[in-house]
Amino acid sequence: MRSQAVVQTEHASKYLTQLCKHWAHKFEVSFDPVLGRIALPMGTCTLTATPALLQVDLDGDEGADMSRFEDVVADHVNRFAHREGELTFPWVRS
Repeated sequence: MRSQAVVQTEHASKYLTQLCKHWAHKFEVSFDPVLGRIALPMGTCTLTATPALLQVDLDGDEGADMSRFEDVVADHVNRFAHREGELTFPWVRS
């Protein structure tokens, strides 16, 4: 199962980098200022940053609880975005 959210923020690259660095000590991570990839226990999280948007793509492993996967990623990004206020993650599943 896949899920995607496009989040409006002018700090997309910053949040991408912070999230990838945060999880790098526990999981396989690769990133640059525009693209990040995190191999999590529930599946893969891919982050794409533009000047005004952060796109989050989740590819859940078989049997993954996608609601939980979405919540975990959104919660972690929102921790880094506390100065900006809570970001909205309009998840769309396919």
